[in-house]
Amino acid sequence: MTYNTTIVALADPRRRAIFESLRHGPRSVGVIAGDQPVSRPAVSQHLQVLYNAGLVTVRRDGTKRLYQIHADGLNDLRVYIESFWHDALDAFSDYVVEKDK
Repeated sequence: MTYNTTIVALADPRRRAIFESLRHGPRSVGVIAGDQPVSRPAVSQHLQVLYNAGLVTVRRDGTKRLYQIHADGLNDLRVYIESFWHDALDAFSDYVVEKDK
């Protein structure tokens, strides 16, 4: 996946809320839907987008499907954001070196 896929998947506020609801561990669609002001089918659709973006994993537990955050799902986005930090540090370093000349 790319950071762009991650940004698009998390851009929707409802989808982001569903993703954040998985912070404390695996949950079924029914449990997630119980906390959201949208229908269970809508939650399933949002979870499918998150799954396709590599942000969540799913496993069967009897008749339930449990969703949880994929540990490496945010890596591409993290690398992208950190690249701005490195650029800022490089620019600051260049400024300090130039100022000391």
